[in-house]
Amino acid sequence: MNTINLGFSPCPNDTFIFHGLVNGAIDTGDIRFVEQLMDIDELNNAAEIGAMDMIKVSFHAYMYLIDNYRLLSSGGAMGRGCGPLIIAREKLQMSDLLGKRIAIPGKLTTAYLLLKLYNPELSRNIIVMPFNKIMTSVVNGEADAGLIIHESRFTYKSYGLHSIIDLGQWWEGETGLPIPLGCIIIKKSISTYQCINDLLRESVLYAMNNRDKTMDYVKIHSTEMADEVINSHIDLYVNEYTVNYGEIGVKAIDTLFNRADSLNLI
Repeated sequence: MNTINLGFSPCPNDTFIFHGLVNGAIDTGDIRFVEQLMDIDELNNAAEIGAMDMIKVSFHAYMYLIDNYRLLSSGGAMGRGCGPLIIAREKLQMSDLLGKRIAIPGKLTTAYLLLKLYNPELSRNIIVMPFNKIMTSVVNGEADAGLIIHESRFTYKSYGLHSIIDLGQWWEGETGLPIPLGCIIIKKSISTYQCINDLLRESVLYAMNNRDKTMDYVKIHSTEMADEVINSHIDLYVNEYTVNYGEIGVKAIDTLFNRADSLNLI
């Protein structure tokens, strides 16, 4: 039995698409996938030290990992209307945030890269913390604004917070392309990567076609989320690009990399 150590987040879109691989819902042959769930910043850091065979990371992080990992064509988080938001206690203009404390979910997240692409000056006074602590930190005044990702885009209003800008929407207006947020990568030393990529695609399709059979696993790791939030999260982040990036998805990835490189942000 060939064992693959697989790292991904407890977010509903990840547990949804990986259910088939790790719980025997699809036939993986002689390959066994052993999962380890971590926050996205922890995943990015784990990949940096080569701790996992196969792992979900931010596209921003992947820019630093290309020598040791290859990108798989399925399982990624990419789409439209799903980008990170900057939120604050009051309705502000982006110019009001210059010099202010902005809480971010990690320096290697694509959200943070988008913030720097929008205006590098906004990255001068950042506070790094787990994504699920950001809204509370803004409410409490620990941070003046927060860069939120994942299900936070569905719940920030319940904290009395205001959206200042949708960076995904800004990206789409600038490029006309979906925003590449997260991807699945695998160590280049693993020769069975093409077979694993096919199994990953099969797991994604299984989840999309058998949603009810995945939900117990999803809810185990989403105990604090209402069913409505869980389903909205999956609907937003699991789409055609999760099955395969395709030509448009590849163009979006190239555009993100090229823009970051042209501004010396990587």
